Amino acid sequence: MSWRCSIIFWLSNIGCFSGQVLADVKLPRLFSDRAVLQRDRALPVWGWAEREEKVTVTLGTQTAETVTDQTGRWSVKLAAQPMAKEPLTLKVVGKNSIEVKEVLLGNVWLCGGQSNMEFPLAACDAADDIKSADFPLIRQFGVELTFSQAPQTDVKGQWQTCSPQQVPGFSAVGYYFARKVQRETGVPIGLLRSCVGRTNIECWMSQETLLNSPELEPYAKQMRESLVDYQKELAAALPEIEAWAVRSRAALRTGELIPLAPTWPEFPFGERRFRPRCVTLHNGMIAPLVPTALKGVIWYQGENNAGGPFEGEQYIAKKRAMINDWRNWFGDAELPFYFVQLAAWQKPHDNAALADGWAFFRDAQRRCLTIPHTGMASALDVGDAEDIHPKNKFDVGERLARWALANEYLQKLEVNGPLFRELKIEGSIARVRFNHIGSGLMIGRKTGRAPTEEDRTGKLQRFAIAGTDKKWHWAEARIDGDSVICSHPDVKEPVAIRYAFSMNPSGANLYNHDGLPASPFRTDEW
Repeated sequence: MSWRCSIIFWLSNIGCFSGQVLADVKLPRLFSDRAVLQRDRALPVWGWAEREEKVTVTLGTQTAETVTDQTGRWSVKLAAQPMAKEPLTLKVVGKNSIEVKEVLLGNVWLCGGQSNMEFPLAACDAADDIKSADFPLIRQFGVELTFSQAPQTDVKGQWQTCSPQQVPGFSAVGYYFARKVQRETGVPIGLLRSCVGRTNIECWMSQETLLNSPELEPYAKQMRESLVDYQKELAAALPEIEAWAVRSRAALRTGELIPLAPTWPEFPFGERRFRPRCVTLHNGMIAPLVPTALKGVIWYQGENNAGGPFEGEQYIAKKRAMINDWRNWFGDAELPFYFVQLAAWQKPHDNAALADGWAFFRDAQRRCLTIPHTGMASALDVGDAEDIHPKNKFDVGERLARWALANEYLQKLEVNGPLFRELKIEGSIARVRFNHIGSGLMIGRKTGRAPTEEDRTGKLQRFAIAGTDKKWHWAEARIDGDSVICSHPDVKEPVAIRYAFSMNPSGANLYNHDGLPASPFRTDEW
């Protein structure tokens, strides 16, 4: 439907909606054929009907009844049920009845973030994976791009079953995550893909959180100013809009052509969506999913926030605020939140002293692990110097899956590459110790999607060392048990170490024997 046809439809129906619209029981699009709903916990189901209408909901062995409120909304919570691989039917009965078919009970994961989460499998040079993608127990609901000034009650989208025909449009990260988890557990997996490219993390918080969190005040100030600007623009445009509406209604009565619409203030559309008003993404693409039951969140975002050294510190506060916001909205204070550390990008350099915004940002992402019930999958070694959208989403998805398999399915496996733990100065030597060393540290070589290989003849690279003069030098680094020893002839009294601290730290090669890369880090505060 074109914009003009939409306007004609809108004009012709103003004031014409009757109670009959609410008389029919309705469900959000999330409850539609081929849905995967959350197993093993109370299951919210909601919708709309006529005011004070009795509604009965049945799924599997559970039934619940309620009566709609004065706005026509109803909601129930079905008692928890175990996994269901065989299709069920969700039945909703009021004055009419609805049957949602081929419903599975498994684990539902919300896939959020920017374009690297949105990036489809079809763009990954993954012909063999697409051809073999016959996994009827994996399904994706793709939330369509929607901006809104206020929290919405429904989203646009549909459930798709993982097949060679449908999977090209799946989130590649989501697909590889789901494939790994489903293969190893047998549990049906539902992916709720809700992400938009070129968006700041601030876009995904509720307006209440953004405007009322002291640590977010700089951005909140911009947003308030932006909203004031919008109100001024709207006030200036309203007289022409109202006059157009009068002329259009007259044209509809006489059968004449509808006059061209005036220019409307762009709150949700066009490039302005990336200004502070973009909190509308939460309104349009997260709020309508509430209160669906989730198993957890996987998150790939940060490129838009990785601007400079100070943003890194701010990002920790922003991420904590957003995670707490989502946990509050979805009613789960311990909702797992597993995120991706940014991949390498752009031309590498050999200047030990040159750090950029992405370096500080990755270090901030590492420190976001202090937020409870979070995990991080590093994509550092699978980046593309020429493309901010690296095509190797296989390793990213599988590394995220490790967190889910270990924490939600209690498998015993290493979830992370080496993470900085402490720095010890031993004369002219700096000793760095790590967590997540797994079965030991190693020098690794990663080529494409192939498993990381140990490089027994290689040397550790991308460790930088500085003394009291704060001048950085490439360190002579070697593995010593569960630590790395760093030194340099010109640094007699070392005080700080950095590792892989640049936008594209090409050659960084510290891994554990599980093949997982060490996270970039710094020990200084310069």
